[in-house]
Amino acid sequence: MQLSVGDILIIASIIIAVALFVMFRIGKKNYAKNLEAQTFINQYKMVTPILVIDKKFEKPTADNLPKNIYEKLPKSAKLRKMPIVKAKVGPQITTLMCDKNIYNNLPVKKTVKVELAGVYISNIIGLNLEAKRNKTWREKLSVWLLKNGPKKM
Repeated sequence: MQLSVGDILIIASIIIAVALFVMFRIGKKNYAKNLEAQTFINQYKMVTPILVIDKKFEKPTADNLPKNIYEKLPKSAKLRKMPIVKAKVGPQITTLMCDKNIYNNLPVKKTVKVELAGVYISNIIGLNLEAKRNKTWREKLSVWLLKNGPKKM
């Protein structure tokens, strides 16, 4: 039995359609989970000063996270590296998780006010993140030109 080009195109289009449908359903499910997690974070967040002791990008283990939090993590989260921050919150030292952009802007060995929801750092308060952001060479050049612009004689 010989397959013609038309038959191959029909089979390929059916496979692509099924793959797109599956990706759509998974994306919709993940969007619902993210929305639920964001409402949880917004409901339970509180502003707390923390002293950042150490921060690392590592795989979560039972040693570097609280046991009950580690057990609730999905299997996919246990397999990939996450930004983990060791900080002093009040009188105790705890291990916290955060987003990558917050992790990059979090200063080590300094006290920072953050929005904390359980063991998740959702935002940094009172820190000028725009100044901490890496600037492109064009932005650096425009700042330099504003400072050292044309001099009047």
